[in-house]
Formats: sequence, structure tokens, C-alpha cells
Amino acid sequence: GEESLILLDGRHEFPFSFQLPQEPLVTSFTGKYGSIQYYVKAILERPAAPDQSVQTELQVISHIDISSPALLTPVLRSQEKMVGCWFFTSGPVSLSAKIERKGYCNGEAIPIYAEIENCSSRLIVPKAAIFQTQTYLASGKTKTFRQMVANVRGNHIASGSTDTWNGKTLKIPPVSPSILDCCIIRVEYSLAVYIHIPGAKKLMIEMPLVIGTIPCIGFSSRNSSITSQFSMDMSWLALTMPEHPEAPPNYADVVSEEEFSRHVPAYPPPIDCEEQLCCPVFAYIQEFRFQPPPLYSEIDPHPTDVEEIQPVSFML
Repeated sequence: GEESLILLDGRHEFPFSFQLPQEPLVTSFTGKYGSIQYYVKAILERPAAPDQSVQTELQVISHIDISSPALLTPVLRSQEKMVGCWFFTSGPVSLSAKIERKGYCNGEAIPIYAEIENCSSRLIVPKAAIFQTQTYLASGKTKTFRQMVANVRGNHIASGSTDTWNGKTLKIPPVSPSILDCCIIRVEYSLAVYIHIPGAKKLMIEMPLVIGTIPCIGFSSRNSSITSQFSMDMSWLALTMPEHPEAPPNYADVVSEEEFSRHVPAYPPPIDCEEQLCCPVFAYIQEFRFQPPPLYSEIDPHPTDVEEIQPVSFML
């Protein structure tokens, strides 16, 4: 609520706290075509001069616990493609892939299990990537922006050979958590495993991901060090990119516009809070905006440390 005070000459500081509304608040997000932002605003009314106001962005995080049963379910996909040239068919390329669970947090490495069989006459290259899809809904219209945020490349597979990924890892970079319960902006993720086949269209399968904020505890020893990074002070917001990362290819290099126009990823519907994926909302005031995942080429090699905002001050 609003409060009015009459201030004497001098400097005045007012420490403050407040309770966020009980209804769920959507996680702060700034994307390609829209944003979700919260602000704290202070107004100084002056009798002989215009009002003076200052505002500071308020960072709101709606937590997603990836220990939820819905996010601990393994995801498995498989697909096969015949490879041919004109009237000659050389044989099929088959691909199956699996991830241990649907939910992960920033900084975690996703183990990918895959079987690739190359019965064609071509030399093929398997790859995997994480895609972020931003969906904007307004006035009955929908606009979508999709970008690759991480990728990994496998070994070449010769004709008549097979390859197995027994937990090949793909690390999740610092990205916004999934936003699945907002009626105007959705942020969804998928893990794609795909194969470049010379002279033929790509073979691709996608598995839905949910990027959460509260890590899964006790899944395996490899996650114990990750868990310590995600304390409730939200220190994970300050995660930086690894040094000298390999620049991912453009999305157009993976899927052509023609293919993308026909390809509709099987994303999960917005998750209802009754499925216990929505946790209490916490707010943090910080001097930076929770930006969408930047391209690797845009990463500042010396990111600015996060500084806390000082109390609101006026000099009369």
C-alpha cells in the first residue's frame, strides 16, 4: 500500500520489506518479443516542484522443483529414415535416444543415451542440442522465437557401422527457467538428437525438457556438487558461461526453414500448479535484468558481479 511522510531537510533512508501477493507470480523474463518485469517504485511529492520518482527492478522467481514425479520420468524417442538417391535406396538410418529424466537445472550436465545405426551408403554425423522456444500470445495471435542454447557433436559413423552414446553429456548453460503457467508468455525447452546425412534431409528427434530452479537431490553422486550451487539465496542467477565455449551453429544450420515450417515440436502442455511443480515465490532486488540466454558470441568474458541495491535515498 501507499504511505505518505512529510520529510524535513536532509538525507533520509527507509529500509523496507513487503509481502508478495499470495497468487502465483510468473518468473521475471526478458525475451525476443516481450518481457515479464516487476518494479519497486518510490515517489517524492514536492509542493513547488514536479514529483520525483525512482524505481528498481524486482526479480521474481517462481520455483520449479525438478524432484516432482512428473519431471523424474525418463524420456525415450526413436525414429528411422530411408536414405536414397533418385531411384536407388541405400538403406535406413535408425536413431533412438533417451534421457534419464525430464527436469534439470542450470549447470547440470544431461547424460544422453543413444543408439545410431547407419545402414546407408553415406558417412553420417550425430549431434545433440538444447533448444529454447519462446511463445508469445496476445490478441488471439501467437508468435514464436526459437534458438539453440547448447550443442554437442558425436563421432562420424561410417556406412554399415553403429555408434552408442552411453551417457554423452551436454551441459546446460545459464538460461531462464521454464515458464509453463503464464497465459501470455511461455518459455519451453527441448533436447534434440539429430543426424546430418549428406544428400538427404536430417533425421531429428526431440525430447521435452523442463529447466527448474530446485535441483533433484540424491539422484546420483555426480549431482551432489551441483546441489550445493543452488542454495535458496538464488546464487545460481550469477552462473557464468564456461571459458572459451564452442560456438553453436545457427538453428538454420540444423533445420531448414522448410523443415521448420513442417516441424511442430511436441512440447508438454502448460503444467498446472496442482501437479506440485509450483513452489512459493521468492523476490530478490538486484542490479541486473534476467536476460534471455545470449548467443555465445555475445558473452562478456568478464561478467559484472551482482550488487545489492542500497535503500532508497533522497537529498532535500
